[in-house]
Amino acid sequence: MTSEERRKHIEEILNSNTEPVTASYLAKEFSVSRQVIVGDIALMRAGGLKVSATPRGYILDREVDSQNVFTVACCHDEKTMGDELYAIVDNGGIVQDVTVEHPIYGEIIGELQIRSRYDVELFLKKAAENKVQPLLCLTDGIHLHTIKCKDAETKNRIINVLKSKNIILDQQ
Repeated sequence: MTSEERRKHIEEILNSNTEPVTASYLAKEFSVSRQVIVGDIALMRAGGLKVSATPRGYILDREVDSQNVFTVACCHDEKTMGDELYAIVDNGGIVQDVTVEHPIYGEIIGELQIRSRYDVELFLKKAAENKVQPLLCLTDGIHLHTIKCKDAETKNRIINVLKSKNIILDQQ
C-alpha cells in the first residue's frame, strides 16, 4: 500500500467514526509507526482536510449549525476545572476547545471535544498522569470555551449553571 492509499484509508476511517480515533490504533491498523500516522495527518491537513487532534485522538471537523455553537469566557483555577467541564456536559453541551491569549504566541487553542462525564474523567486523568498544567494556568485562569449544544434552551442552561458556580466571567 502506498502512503497516498494509506492516507485515503485513514480519511475513510475518520469519516466513518463520530468518536476520535487514536494514532496508535491507526498505526496498528496499517502496520506503521505512530509517527508515520502523525505525518500522514499533517499532510492531510496541509491538503485541506479538516482534522482535529483531541486528547482522545483524531476526529474530522464536521459542519455545525453555528446557531448552536457559542463561546463563553471563564475564569477559575485548576482545582475547579472538573466542575466546569462536568457542568457543561451534564447540561447538554460539548466542549469543543479551550482558548487562551498568550503574551508571546497570541491565541492558543486546544482541541478538546469533551462530550460526556467519561470524556471529562479521561481528560482529568490524562492531565494528572502527565503532570501537565492546563492552558488556563498561562492566563491566571482566564480562558474561552467553544461549546456546541442542541438549542437555545440548552445554551441558556449551561450559561446559568456556569454563572451559579462563579466560573463564567461577569459580562458587565
